[in-house]
Amino acid sequence: MVNKFEEMLEQLAVGEINEISIQNSEFFIFREAWAKRADRVLFVGEAAHGGHVIYRYEKPQVVNNEDA
Repeated sequence: MVNKFEEMLEQLAVGEINEISIQNSEFFIFREAWAKRADRVLFVGEAAHGGHVIYRYEKPQVVNNEDA
């Protein structure tokens, strides 16, 4: 069985969607997909009312060393 959150996390990472809203009843299914990703630290969760969490993807900052 395919975890529906695997595709949603990929869409979030590439910018196709801006956020994912996870209900507390879905958290462990979401976590299973999230834990497989090497870039999981870039998914930032914000707790919302009613026990759900909104996840957004925070792209890594590019450092320009030429100015240093």
